[in-house]
Amino acid sequence: MIEQEVLERVLATALRQGGDFAEVYAEDKSSTSAGLDDGRVEQVTSGRDRGAGIRVVSGETTGFAYTADLSEAGLCAAAEAARSVAAQGGGGTRTVALTRSAAHLVNRVEVYPDTVGKAAKVALLQRVDDAARSMGGAIGQVSAGYGDSRKRILVANSDGLLAEDEQVRHLLRISVVANGDAGMQTGFESLGHTVGFEMFEQHDVEELARTAARQAITKLRARPAPSGSIPVVIKAGSGGVLFHEACGHGLEADLVGKGASVYRGKIGEQVASSLVTLVDDGTMAGEWGALGIDDEGHPSQYNVLIQDGVLTDYMWDHLRARKEGHAHTGNGRRQSYMHLPMVRMTNTYVLNGTEAPEDIIRNTPNGVYVAKLGGGSVNTATGDFVFGMTEAYLIENGEITEPLREGNLIGNGPQVLRDIDALANDFAMGNPGTCGKDGQGVPVGDGQPTLRVKSMTIGGTAA
Repeated sequence: MIEQEVLERVLATALRQGGDFAEVYAEDKSSTSAGLDDGRVEQVTSGRDRGAGIRVVSGETTGFAYTADLSEAGLCAAAEAARSVAAQGGGGTRTVALTRSAAHLVNRVEVYPDTVGKAAKVALLQRVDDAARSMGGAIGQVSAGYGDSRKRILVANSDGLLAEDEQVRHLLRISVVANGDAGMQTGFESLGHTVGFEMFEQHDVEELARTAARQAITKLRARPAPSGSIPVVIKAGSGGVLFHEACGHGLEADLVGKGASVYRGKIGEQVASSLVTLVDDGTMAGEWGALGIDDEGHPSQYNVLIQDGVLTDYMWDHLRARKEGHAHTGNGRRQSYMHLPMVRMTNTYVLNGTEAPEDIIRNTPNGVYVAKLGGGSVNTATGDFVFGMTEAYLIENGEITEPLREGNLIGNGPQVLRDIDALANDFAMGNPGTCGKDGQGVPVGDGQPTLRVKSMTIGGTAA
């Protein structure tokens, strides 16, 4: 993408008046998206975006500039701009010699998106629409969205690092509305992996659409969710977002350093049930948050954050780790070349337990079974959260019975971690997600086995 000699000269320009650290991040991204609504193709768009962001750090000051001009002149102009922001005196010239890192391959791609015609991508959406409508006359509206991207990144810095990666992602989203006496209800499913177009042959997309339709139809006969504190069983792959939001963000070292995390100063302490081991894993091949390298050029890693309930580490980016004398963990990520990197999660999940999921349900006399969580909010400083239950059922006498609607899970992340009293052996990853932080969105994955929290507050509408 950019010649090594050019990168070395750009970094030297960035540090010409002194400075502690300089970095060039370049990317070249092609993408396609398509949408279908009620059998009609609404849009098919393709685009390409390429450019570079240059960061210069001097003391506590960071200068950053970006450009879509990848010529040496364009890069040096951005380096001058970043340097002028970071300049704090000093002087002299610093020579940077780069050493190319060995490729760190995590994801495998068989069929690249740019080798597949738009007609095949639209046909995929039409298959999904047909499958959802096959579920009966209650189905009123079907919407489906397709997306793919192929992104090459290059990172070089004044420590001598030079690394590259290619990330290919495919995504399918399905929303189905069913109509009945209870009004309109919606079902939603999605499929996304860091792989090629072969994903759509390896997974049954028609069944995915039928599953979304079944969710919507089932909700038509659902009763309002109860209110109060009750045991909650969360289906495998459905509660990872809770750990991501209510726990994971609090383990990001930048938030810890700012005092915005409830987990600050708790390394080595018991912060969860002894059943819980929580990891962040950028090496999980094919998953939505999988990376060869992070956006600071460091190989992705398997990082244990909580081991048997004990907090063992935080997630770190390059600068925060450098400042505090800690090893980086491959968690420096950014939305694009127009953004600075920060500490972000990749694939965050709870490891398997030992119980059979059916035994956990059988041993829960009364409770709520959450099959799918929706959006929510969390206060990372306290751990308090609210999440919508988009698919949930009553548990009565150890059996899953009536479907529920219009309910929220309300709680506190640290308390929920401590209150997990059963963990199954059926680990699954959840739907692909986009995590937002400080105005930036990055692709992430999450997951967990079936688990039980001995008591959670349900915010329902039942009288």
